[in-house]
Amino acid sequence: MSQGFNLYCDESCHLENDHQPVMVLGVSWCPQVKAREIAVRLREIKTAHGLPPGFEIKWSKVSPAKVAFYRAVLDYFLGEDELHFRAWVAHKAGLRHGEFGQSHDDWYFKMMFGLFEPLLTPGARFRLYLDKKDTRSAGKVAKLHEVLCNNLYDFDRHIVERVQVVESHAVEQLQLADLLLGAVGYVNRGLNQSPAKNALVARIRERTGYSLLRSTLLREAKFNVFIWRGQSGGAIG
Repeated sequence: MSQGFNLYCDESCHLENDHQPVMVLGVSWCPQVKAREIAVRLREIKTAHGLPPGFEIKWSKVSPAKVAFYRAVLDYFLGEDELHFRAWVAHKAGLRHGEFGQSHDDWYFKMMFGLFEPLLTPGARFRLYLDKKDTRSAGKVAKLHEVLCNNLYDFDRHIVERVQVVESHAVEQLQLADLLLGAVGYVNRGLNQSPAKNALVARIRERTGYSLLRSTLLREAKFNVFIWRGQSGGAIG
């Protein structure tokens, strides 16, 4: 039987008129057979730092009082061979959707396709879990599943088996995606006001050797970053 993988996707500042110059999409992934073990280990890290197992890991919750905990989460991710992360950083400034015959939703799905496309390969099976953001999540899931399967000629959905919306507070790997994409977004928005968040960014840079401001090689499997600025102010390429 082909190997199965779980992919956990989160997003930040994806709306067209949110006055944020950068959208960040992030996906953490692991083999399906390791998913429970990884979730248990992340809950153990929480309890080891005096937090309840149900505490939700979030970039927005990073503070001086919890920096040791978040550093431990990062170190676990960076040291666990079966855990991976990919971020897609899209600069929204200057987008001109009308000139390219697309809506903002069309552009969003093209960005999502770009995030996932290098990870989905024939010969393996994938289940995608997306953080529930709003009441439109169900429609977005159906559209994304269609786009990904069509690209792979996976009309029977044997490769991309499932695309499902879940609640992040119940899924540790999705919380991990929030933390990692939060760090990437923080850097790419030029922020540096939080000493605690600065310390976590420094830790990632130290352990990976990447600035988080430039694209990594496409084959980088542990901490992959792609910076998208478009062509001619908004074309997809």
